[in-house]
Amino acid sequence: MKPLVSILIPAYNAGRWTAETLNSALAQTWQKKEIIVVDDGSTDQTLSVARQFASRSVLVVTHQNQGAAAARNKAFDLSQGDYIQWLDADDLLAPTKIEMQLRALQDCQSERTLLSGPYGTFYYRTEKARFSPSPLWCDLSIVEWLLRKMGQNCHMQTATWLTSRTLTNAAGPWDTRLLGDDDGEYFCRVKMASTGITFVPEARVFYRLTDSNRLSYIGRSNKKLEAQFLSMQLHIAYLRSLEDSERTRTACLRYLQKYMFDFCPERPDIVDQMQGLAASLGGQLRPPTSSWKYAWIEKAFGWELAKQAQLNLPQLKHSLLKYCDKTLYRLQNAVDRNAS
Repeated sequence: MKPLVSILIPAYNAGRWTAETLNSALAQTWQKKEIIVVDDGSTDQTLSVARQFASRSVLVVTHQNQGAAAARNKAFDLSQGDYIQWLDADDLLAPTKIEMQLRALQDCQSERTLLSGPYGTFYYRTEKARFSPSPLWCDLSIVEWLLRKMGQNCHMQTATWLTSRTLTNAAGPWDTRLLGDDDGEYFCRVKMASTGITFVPEARVFYRLTDSNRLSYIGRSNKKLEAQFLSMQLHIAYLRSLEDSERTRTACLRYLQKYMFDFCPERPDIVDQMQGLAASLGGQLRPPTSSWKYAWIEKAFGWELAKQAQLNLPQLKHSLLKYCDKTLYRLQNAVDRNAS
């Protein structure tokens, strides 16, 4: 019998995108599926939009705001699928995403195989999505995957994965303490329970770039910084539990060094803890420096101003690109309406 796939969608104030996301879930060519939306106490129209899709195959529930991890845990508790497809409420799946991954699974016949695929970033127009290959876009062992992620500063988007219920149960629930990088930590546990990762090039995901999910964005609140450091500590512990060698310790040190930027100078207490962790790995962290684009600002005005420029100027560029794409998206829709 064909397996049932549960598409689980946590949603918070995503009313602008919810309909498009649900349509991409409904359009999956894999017919045997259920869709569960958990509204995490949204204050916009997210819940009302989602309820327009409610049916025998689309369940919509709501609860008090508790964060994305809690919403995902609730969605999983309500699900019955043999396979789990996580999908954020502003992202999209290519129509054959799930089908292509389940076809690939036929070659390995193991419920502990973790399936991944490519993702492209976009603002409004999916046809302009940028698919930029990374070292993670291939079949990998678990240790090699973590080495590349941490040592080379790579990222994999949440919806790229397709996970069996066996693996999902083995990994345990999402960690509600993590306000950021909760998916990174969660999928570390999924990988550790798996027998390996199979990459399916045809299983595409469209990752919408919004103001809060930029790849470099953590946020400046103390809670987010503390949650990020907790996730980092867990990442390092997971990798070392699999292999404690010179190459894994080197990857962990590179991982810590990369994130020094986020904690200096705001959180000297966390920086001290990072230095202690680095010492346990046999290394030492350097003070963060600006990238070459901002080195002149650091030289002329100091590190703190250079850091603010490095944080804010890319956000300004992102906002301008987003505005231009939105304008072209609306113009294209207007032309299409007039043509019809």
